[in-house]
Amino acid sequence: MEIRQLKTFLTVARFLSFNRAATHLHYAQSSISSQIQALEDELGVQLFDRLGRGILLTDAGMRLLQYAEKIIDLADETRSELVGAKELTGALTIKMPETLGVHRLPDVIGVFRSCFPKVRLRFTSCTHEGLQKDLRKGITDLAFLLAESIQAADLAVEALGIEPLVIVAHPRHRLAARPAIRPKDLEGETILYSTVDCSYRRSLESLLNSEKVRYDGALEFNSIESIKRCVMAGTGISILPEVTVEEDLSRGRLTVLSLGEDKLEVATLMIWYRDRWLSPTLNAFMQVAREVLSESYRRDESPRQP
Repeated sequence: MEIRQLKTFLTVARFLSFNRAATHLHYAQSSISSQIQALEDELGVQLFDRLGRGILLTDAGMRLLQYAEKIIDLADETRSELVGAKELTGALTIKMPETLGVHRLPDVIGVFRSCFPKVRLRFTSCTHEGLQKDLRKGITDLAFLLAESIQAADLAVEALGIEPLVIVAHPRHRLAARPAIRPKDLEGETILYSTVDCSYRRSLESLLNSEKVRYDGALEFNSIESIKRCVMAGTGISILPEVTVEEDLSRGRLTVLSLGEDKLEVATLMIWYRDRWLSPTLNAFMQVAREVLSESYRRDESPRQP
């Protein structure tokens, strides 16, 4: 494979048109077609389905798309590093859960972008499923996860802070008036879970299973906001990071079902492939994340003024 072929492939995949790719790259359309054909012959797969006048990426094309982007990004970053460019360049692909994406990482991104404006950042939602494989293969450069821990010998993990969890319910829920509840009190409840921040659901599931608590069922959502709205409507209860519901609690739209002295919490983990070379660009983002997130969690721990 040649870098030139991969750039051509990415352009065709972007426009889903050989003709538009040729115009964009200032090539003859026959040159575009021959480069894609050569790439398909070398890989032994079909990258595009030709559908009349249109084309679509095949499954193999979708897989190559991820790798091609990383190969070209790494080539650009390597060239910049070797010629001693004064500014960091390249691109990073980062996985993160919704909670961090909304409440923690915007400050990290803001600081990083102000220092390194030429670095391209791509963010995707993070779950346990497929995370280790993506880090090992280099599809993902760095990941953040809300979890108690992650077990993988070839992954490096660094805890950056502690995220408190709360069980929330409608303010007129049958348990809302109690100063503290026991796990058994949740017998028969409908529980709303997040699939985009799914790691911490295990904290509540473990607690209920250890007490042999049977609940009515579980509903799964791709959005924390959807979960909160449903809890406000009395659909059920949920476990969420406290930072995601602070405003709703202060306005009386939700209430916390306290477990007394038993605290539910997860760590904010920064994860990368242990054997990977950490480029200056990746190192820079990791250092900014350490500094900004540690300050964010310190502020949360400080006593609040009345």
